[in-house]
Amino acid sequence: MIRSLPNSALYKNGYRLYIALFFLFLVLPLLVISVLAFNDSNFISLPWKGFTLDWFFANTDERTGLFHDEDLLQSIWISLLTAAAMASLSLAVGTAAALLFVQERFRGKGFLYFLAIAPLVIPGVILGISILLSSSFVAGAVEKATGWDPEFLSPGFWLVVLGQFSFGATYVLLIVSARLKKFDPILEEAALSLRATRLEAIRYVTLPFLKPALISGFAVTFLISFSNFNTTVFLVGSDPTLPIELFSRIKFSSTPVLNAVSFLIVAVISAIAFATLWINRKRR
Repeated sequence: MIRSLPNSALYKNGYRLYIALFFLFLVLPLLVISVLAFNDSNFISLPWKGFTLDWFFANTDERTGLFHDEDLLQSIWISLLTAAAMASLSLAVGTAAALLFVQERFRGKGFLYFLAIAPLVIPGVILGISILLSSSFVAGAVEKATGWDPEFLSPGFWLVVLGQFSFGATYVLLIVSARLKKFDPILEEAALSLRATRLEAIRYVTLPFLKPALISGFAVTFLISFSNFNTTVFLVGSDPTLPIELFSRIKFSSTPVLNAVSFLIVAVISAIAFATLWINRKRR
């Protein structure tokens, strides 16, 4: 109602300037990185020295492009595998937790829910350190007691997945819970009255209703895992993920191939976002 009231020209112009500056602040760094990905310079910064595709396709002694850089391609592949594993695990556990907290009643529910969302307010650095120390302690105790070395608890792929899962499942829990609160339980009761089991009612009635939230939860956790650094840096082994690889390179003033990687990621994510927007508009 306040927005519908007459406002002065100063207020309107100030509001428009604020919106323009806000989006400029968000978009300008991405635009700069995207432009520098095509800069014919051996440095990752300005000045502009001409257009080139070398940082994508070159394979010479002076320049190695993204698609010929085996270490970068390997780190991208590791990040994709990690994100897919973490998102799948988080989706399964987070959805089950949402069904538990929304549809069931039990003692200690509030306390357990607080513990479930606690990873969101704990710094990623603290999570990474605590998970590393805990896994090392458990692995050492198991090896001492049984003689078996649980390698998945050592820094590496599976420890990164478990570490990111500690907060990924919480995102799925919140996303699915928001959708589940709009679900009419009478639909499940109708299925049960037709002799469906509890699992069948969830499979054929509840999960189809939750499909948009499940897709969103998987996508959000996938992207969070792909770009995570704070927690992953403490858990990664000899095969670094893309953020770790980029960080290690930029410390030594690497070539603009880093801009090429950033441009590729921005382009893919933007394409997915626009495709999702277009599909949602068509459904309307």
